[in-house]
Amino acid sequence: MAEIVIKNVAKSFGSFKALHAIDLTITDQEFMVLLGASGCGKTTLLRIIAGLETPSQGEVWIGGRRVDHLPPRERGISMVFQNYAVFPHLTVYENIAFGLRMKKLPQAEVDKRVKRTAELMHIEQLLKRYSGQLSGGQRQRVAVARALAMEPDVILMDEPLSNLDALLRLEMRAELKGVLAESKTTTIYVTHDQVEAMSLADRISVMNGGRIVQAASPVEVYRNPAARFVGSFIGNPPMNFITARRLGDGRWQAADLTLDGPAVQQDKLEFAIRPEDVNVAEGGLKAVARVVEPLGAHTLVTCEVGGGLFRAVLDSDMRVAPGDELSLVPKPDRIRWFDPQSELAV
Repeated sequence: MAEIVIKNVAKSFGSFKALHAIDLTITDQEFMVLLGASGCGKTTLLRIIAGLETPSQGEVWIGGRRVDHLPPRERGISMVFQNYAVFPHLTVYENIAFGLRMKKLPQAEVDKRVKRTAELMHIEQLLKRYSGQLSGGQRQRVAVARALAMEPDVILMDEPLSNLDALLRLEMRAELKGVLAESKTTTIYVTHDQVEAMSLADRISVMNGGRIVQAASPVEVYRNPAARFVGSFIGNPPMNFITARRLGDGRWQAADLTLDGPAVQQDKLEFAIRPEDVNVAEGGLKAVARVVEPLGAHTLVTCEVGGGLFRAVLDSDMRVAPGDELSLVPKPDRIRWFDPQSELAV
């Protein structure tokens, strides 16, 4: 078992508080993604789990054993870094075998693990090549194979695909997900790329300002954001937000549209809807198209609604030009509401 339990972990650098009392449990064999913008604390949290940073407070447990006082080599982890960290003067075989030889494993066991992990990562034909002769994607495969060869309880990955081009990232995402599922290894993966997070994760921990704002499945994070920040960060384009005023009896006015909403006493809430969750039909929000972006399968239209910007994803067959007037009807089951004070979902 390699369950990871993070209890009340905080980290300060002088007067700057990078992490605020983080509590998080990652179950055995789970693929957890830490997602957030630069500076949100995700890499600091990963480094604390790895033993590369010391927490200012709190505890880290791996497999039922408290490890926050142990050096990295005694935590049962392997790491894959953004810059690959492979040795250019060694062959692929020697790179994968490096940690195994440090553990003084028998040569037969080294050979077996190198062969198995090279096959998993589809680099068995490269074992005699020097890593300095490899492409970026091949070096990244070597880095993952080296981590897997150690048979760790946990693999920690810090933006491992960020240096690859778009097509190679797509291929590597699919490979990583399959390989790590087959290896049955608990994985924590840091990224700022929400597409990576959505495609790879069993669960996503969305971080902001040194806090975990929501930890849930990709579908739950996307469809039911727990806070305004999650709705505005997840999705490309992100959610639309319109200030709504209470009319009474659970009725709310958002721009020129009257809607059923939460029966709360606040005078104002924020009405939120994703751009793909509106239809062009009578009786909706009155919108004027300002920018039209054909994107192949669909068209992104940036409109003016009630004096603010509102984005709608429409079918590519629909002909829209700047200046056109539209009526946008939100899908009722996709509407979300947020408290403007706490910014939490209502």
